[in-house]
Amino acid sequence: MSAKKILILDDHRVVIEGVKTALNERPEFEVVGDAVDAVSAVEMVRSLKPDIVITDVSMPGMNGMDFTVEVKRIVPGLHVVIFSMYSDREYILDFLRVGASSYVLKEEPLGELMFAVAAAARGGLYLGAKVRSVLEDHLSGTEEACGPKEGLSLLSSREREIFVLLAEGLPVKRISEKLNISPKTVESHKYNIMEKLEVGSVVELTRFAIRKNLIRA
Repeated sequence: MSAKKILILDDHRVVIEGVKTALNERPEFEVVGDAVDAVSAVEMVRSLKPDIVITDVSMPGMNGMDFTVEVKRIVPGLHVVIFSMYSDREYILDFLRVGASSYVLKEEPLGELMFAVAAAARGGLYLGAKVRSVLEDHLSGTEEACGPKEGLSLLSSREREIFVLLAEGLPVKRISEKLNISPKTVESHKYNIMEKLEVGSVVELTRFAIRKNLIRA
């Protein structure tokens, strides 16, 4: 049986190299390419026709969910494995809705990612242990039922992406460059986010993100 072709997408080269090293130890997988921005990755999907793409949520050039939809349109049988630091259940659910095969957190052991890739190769679904815990809490109703979490669920996928980048301290200009949108569009999203979450400053956004484990203090 031929090895499954894998494309790795992440804006941190050290992450790409670490994942590539782990995959190269598995003869059933072949890393056919890697990219640090979503636009380049889309073109590589067109030309290389990989079986599996490993990608982060927030990538330069394209929203992660838009990327997932686009590459699955190009290669209908493609399996997308999300490898991200974002543990918010709305991110997880949104990516599963648009067809991601697996979701693993970067804070988990790299073996979890290997399990996810192996499951994708078989056509199955895999969620990392901490991701499963987040969804189990959601399904069991142990998450907060009201307050700021409600506001977070009102954010669009783009707003949640910008919310996390703002909370991480990125200036509007840097966010616009990373997401390939205008600073004016980022500012518009910023004020919509603050209104929906009922906060008055980026400092409050950051505190909220830390409380919800979306970023680390």
